[in-house]
Amino acid sequence: MTLGIMKTIMTSDWKRPGRKILLASQSPRRREIMGQMGFAFEPVVPNVPDEDSFLDANDIEPSIRRLAFAKAESVAKGNPGALVLGADTIVRCGTAVLGKPRDAVHARGMLDLLKGRPHMVYSGIALVCVDARFSESAVEKTTVFVRDIDDHEMTEYIDSTDYRDKAGAYAIQGRAMVFISRIEGCFYNVVGLPIEKTISLFKAYLSRKDSADV
Repeated sequence: MTLGIMKTIMTSDWKRPGRKILLASQSPRRREIMGQMGFAFEPVVPNVPDEDSFLDANDIEPSIRRLAFAKAESVAKGNPGALVLGADTIVRCGTAVLGKPRDAVHARGMLDLLKGRPHMVYSGIALVCVDARFSESAVEKTTVFVRDIDDHEMTEYIDSTDYRDKAGAYAIQGRAMVFISRIEGCFYNVVGLPIEKTISLFKAYLSRKDSADV
């Protein structure tokens, strides 16, 4: 390992990779996390039709990785000089894969499935730069335990509409926090962007860049 690579890994240079950073996501939660991590970035809406077609309950980690790549690549094609971060988060409970609910009835069905039992939250992330011929990805998994939720609590929550645009019909940092008894793994993964894995992708880019410069 060269001195240049050692310096990159042992400092916070991953925040300043020397290229424009684009976040291929519509999620305000991911934008907030990226800002809190210290990145200067621009959000861009990815163009990936029929996202559900990527997901396979029997092959969940590769499929969420492919979806994250598809989102990153859809933005990277028109921005070849930028580093583009794509991400997606899903919930798996048993053999059921839960995305975002269509409406209140769909949301209630999701929460009825989740209550009183553990489920898994998966986030796939991918970092792509066309000009640098760089593409790396990662998957984070967190186990979330939801307590039993009575009908009154459920109705009150659904009426708040806080379930909208949330994988599994809840946000751990929102009103649904009172339903969570504990988690095992990365909290920010459940919010929508695993911090350690995100840093690792930017470090991988910088390490390869430094190797090429030697």
